[in-house]
Amino acid sequence: MSTPIAIIGAGVAGLSAAHALHAAGLDIQLFDKSRGSGGRMASKRSEAGVLDLGAQYFTVRDRRFAEVVAQWRQQGWVAQWSPNLYHFNRGQLSHSPDEQERWVGTPRMSAITRGLLGELPAHFTRRITEIFRSDRHWHLQDAEGETHGPFSRVLIAAPAPQAAALLGAAPKLAAAAASVQMEPTWAVALAFDTPLDTRVEGCFVQEGPLDWLARTRSKPGREDQPDTWVLHGSSAWSKQHLGLPKEDVIELLHGAFAELIGCAVPAPRFTLAHRWLYARPTQGHQWGALADGDLGIYACGDWCLSGRVEGAWLSGQEAARRLLEHLG
Repeated sequence: MSTPIAIIGAGVAGLSAAHALHAAGLDIQLFDKSRGSGGRMASKRSEAGVLDLGAQYFTVRDRRFAEVVAQWRQQGWVAQWSPNLYHFNRGQLSHSPDEQERWVGTPRMSAITRGLLGELPAHFTRRITEIFRSDRHWHLQDAEGETHGPFSRVLIAAPAPQAAALLGAAPKLAAAAASVQMEPTWAVALAFDTPLDTRVEGCFVQEGPLDWLARTRSKPGREDQPDTWVLHGSSAWSKQHLGLPKEDVIELLHGAFAELIGCAVPAPRFTLAHRWLYARPTQGHQWGALADGDLGIYACGDWCLSGRVEGAWLSGQEAARRLLEHLG
């Protein structure tokens, strides 16, 4: 039996790579610090329904990604989302002319990564803190002190700062990952007993503490949920208020939302805040993936390309391609 390949991270990039390697007949094992798959595509169950606190939607530009999204659609994992989209700028709320195709997971964003995970072998609630070589094989150590291995190769599919910390055995790759700056985002969910009297279903905010807001029930598969809204703080505001208590974040972003939405906003019956420390890279790169084929260590993620969901999937494919190419 062949020595398996370890993949650290069960978000879109890690699962994209896992699928490609599994399809090529290789044994893989996934590790993730969370309780389930998804990364920033994860959804949270709550008393107000399922909340997409991270990625709100995704777009398609690359032909290869378009082909896989068509397959996801046939499997019922995704649907097109066409919200009443607005912009808020200079104190004015105006309808957006943007007609770009947007896609969401159904009935939640995490449906995509749940579908990709399938029956692949995965270890959750395992935060990997160290990667080391012994007897020409790789071993992983988790936060509980448990060691996993041996593995023939390791593929790291984590945000750039976390990847850099694990790439000590490959200094050039570690330096590349460490050069990537990633921005934080505070996400807040608000649920109301009575639906708000507004046509807005999605809004790009150009000023103040908010960057984006979305009405959950406007998305396919969520129509029966309470009137729940997800608000994203801007990167600058989130960075400035990174250590603020969640209650204060909710209060401030709720206030900003009430000021711009253009209708009466009562006290919400449910609130929740989540801090994404590494929400998005500050700029795109064209690496595709990072690889040291001789050492057998690879890294991928949206930060290797566009910073978008599509970039994460393509980066996972590229990491798998380079690994398979080196196997020859």
